[in-house]
Amino acid sequence: MRSATLGLLAAAMLLSGCATMNQAECLTVDWQTVGFEDGVSGYSGDRIGQHRKACAKHGISPDLVGYQRGREAGLREYCQPANGFRVGSHGGSYAGVCPAELDGAFTTAYESGRQLYSLESRLSNARSQIVSKRRELERVEDTMVKKTAVIVGSESTGEQRAQALVDTKQLAERAGRLKSEIRQLERDEVEYERDLQDYRARVAFIG
Repeated sequence: MRSATLGLLAAAMLLSGCATMNQAECLTVDWQTVGFEDGVSGYSGDRIGQHRKACAKHGISPDLVGYQRGREAGLREYCQPANGFRVGSHGGSYAGVCPAELDGAFTTAYESGRQLYSLESRLSNARSQIVSKRRELERVEDTMVKKTAVIVGSESTGEQRAQALVDTKQLAERAGRLKSEIRQLERDEVEYERDLQDYRARVAFIG
């Protein structure tokens, strides 16, 4: 239940981004709830400044006491180790907002999540490069076939054949480099997959 609440609140805040409050919101908002939402989303203390600026346009000042009370409660939800891992494993940033008594465990879990994110990103990047280079290799090989047709074609001029020969040589060299790069990336993929699985087997918060 707690994780679902955290996820919904975080999603809501991400969707709202840095949008300012309108006059009706400034007049009717529960500042303790706003503080809680900001805290549970891990916003830094200067977040209230954005609300103050938005509402100042309408001559309204935030309830700082209520906001801070809500934010402190929200931070205690946010600063749980499991949430730290979740934030890190999704590539999120940490603004150092947790109280001292919670920061150590939260940061340790967050760094564990960031390591998982890094390993997953490394593997994903290698796989993306493999796909990209295979596609390029297919294009190069298709072009080589077309150039070969020019070389052997009865209607090709001597100049066209000569240029096709030059182009084919260059394409063959490019194909060779691509094949070498793909083989290396495939070896990397195996290594990165092994590192990721090893890490997943060791890390405490997965599952």
